[in-house]
Amino acid sequence: MSDIEEIEVRGGQGQVLDPETYRDSIGTMEQSGKRRWVFPRKPKGKYTNYRNIVSYLLLIVYFTLPFIKINGNPLLMFNVIDREFFIFGQPFYPQDFFILTLGAIASLIFIIVFTIAFGRIFCGWICPQTIFMESIFRKIEYLIEGDRNKQMKLDRQEWNSEKIWKRSLKWSVYIIISLIITHFMFMYIVGYEEVFKIVGEGPFAHPTNFIVMILLTAAFYFVFAWFREQVCTLVCPYGRLQGVLIDKDTINVFYDFKRGENRSKWRKGEDRKAAGKGDCIDCHQCVVVCPTGIDIRDGQQLECINCTACIDACDEVMEKVGLPKGLIRYASENEIEKETQFKFTGRMKGFSIFLLLLVGFLGYLLYSRGEMEAKFIKPAGSTFFVRDGKITNTYNYTFLNKTNDKKIVTIKVIDPAHGEITYSASSKIQVDRDKISKGTINISFPEGDMKLSKQNITIGVYDMKGKLIDSYQTYFEGPFKLQF
Repeated sequence: MSDIEEIEVRGGQGQVLDPETYRDSIGTMEQSGKRRWVFPRKPKGKYTNYRNIVSYLLLIVYFTLPFIKINGNPLLMFNVIDREFFIFGQPFYPQDFFILTLGAIASLIFIIVFTIAFGRIFCGWICPQTIFMESIFRKIEYLIEGDRNKQMKLDRQEWNSEKIWKRSLKWSVYIIISLIITHFMFMYIVGYEEVFKIVGEGPFAHPTNFIVMILLTAAFYFVFAWFREQVCTLVCPYGRLQGVLIDKDTINVFYDFKRGENRSKWRKGEDRKAAGKGDCIDCHQCVVVCPTGIDIRDGQQLECINCTACIDACDEVMEKVGLPKGLIRYASENEIEKETQFKFTGRMKGFSIFLLLLVGFLGYLLYSRGEMEAKFIKPAGSTFFVRDGKITNTYNYTFLNKTNDKKIVTIKVIDPAHGEITYSASSKIQVDRDKISKGTINISFPEGDMKLSKQNITIGVYDMKGKLIDSYQTYFEGPFKLQF
């Protein structure tokens, strides 16, 4: 098998590790703490094709979502600066923060349930770090520097014209891609119109935005040009979280050690079963394609992101030597050890039920979210005044229109129902969509009807059809009276 590659990895001092000691020292860090650079071979195969399709679809979504609007609102925007949030075109405000919090909790529980059942598939198939690294930056690297062997050769050679040209070209393209990703990330914060405006007016008109843009571009470049798989193996908390979530019934990328051991080099025409040898021919192809530098045959490891590159590499070798595929495959530990089928455990059922209840409650909150939020607050330091036998209090109102339509509303006192309202302007108040309207009203009650010096009242906001949109409970002040 001439196309089976040797194992070669750049160590902390640039040395080449011996193939026999490679399995004992694999990883992204030396025991001394020095970085070990991993050169993964370009993967190919069924799962790689599937992952490419998923990656391209997600990249299309990322680069098109900022330009999609529903009813004039961005489909998705998280404007933390102006405290405006849009999800599926619906506006959310700081007043709705509890709904967003519940949504975040539901998402976290979904990830937990998904991890319990299907392991770290999210990391290998959906995670932005993996998508950008493997589908953009790594492909650029393959295009400019070549596959694994050529990259290692280029890394070992002196800084001649070829190396300077290829590295400079690669790093320049990385900077441009990082800059593009940063600009699109900003679109999710302030909208594409604002980003185009800032870019058009130049850095001197917006120095703060320019500095932030450069810093974020530098961060993206650092992650994808140098830090790379260390994000997954050292920084990402999800990799540590999976350690307490995964059990023997979890689906993961596993090496079938029962079938594979004892591993031994391939010999044409040999009856491996009669010789007491397993199906693993110890070709190391599952190792050289791994983007995090692990040997999947050593068992489940935190560094494994379930990218399936080792499955495709192993299946290709098995096909060439005439052995059954699936030596490395998606399976649970129990499926391999006990040869049992995957089952939905009680723990998975419990988490799923809780998740469904939480999603249902979240859906109810979204459905029952009012069209408008109204507040009536007495001005600081204000009190009542009595005129023509009536006690009058002043209130500042604030209306927040949460819909995509303009609203014309009026105000009525619900309880006690005989209160009179005097407007500072028109009694028909217009509140534009996604806007806040403020004003002042006076509420009066006959002096004889007020029995307490401070009494609760309820004020309602109605649309032009007489439908109650929102109500607000506040207090009404009057003169102090002794009760006998």
